[in-house]
Amino acid sequence: MRHYEIVVMVHPDQSEQVPAMIERYKGMVESDGGKVHRLEDWGRRQLAYTIAGLHKAHYVLLNVECSDKALAELENAFRFNDAVIRKLVVRTPGAVTGQSPLFKAPDEEKKPESRRDSEGDAAPESAEPAAEAAAGA
Repeated sequence: MRHYEIVVMVHPDQSEQVPAMIERYKGMVESDGGKVHRLEDWGRRQLAYTIAGLHKAHYVLLNVECSDKALAELENAFRFNDAVIRKLVVRTPGAVTGQSPLFKAPDEEKKPESRRDSEGDAAPESAEPAAEAAAGA
């Protein structure tokens, strides 16, 4: 089984149908022995450009592990569902379970981010100003 990241954009007038759609898609993946690693309902968001005269869409992110058969069934369901205005399916090298950067709580967005290195430790300040001061003296 392979890992996929799926983003679905749903017509904003159909937002109340999104929970049922999510359950249906989860059922398609899990019925074939697959697994949903991450599920995020991002809600309605502004579009970068209009699609079919719409300025907003309801976004849903799924990270799944499924067979080719289940993926084909999912894509077929997206194609024939009039509420789905766009979808993106990308194969990933492994399971992604952490929270996505776009799915932040409102209070998290206001916090200033400090610089961090790859291991999560605070990055040291640049040594360039000290070197310039030493060269100038």
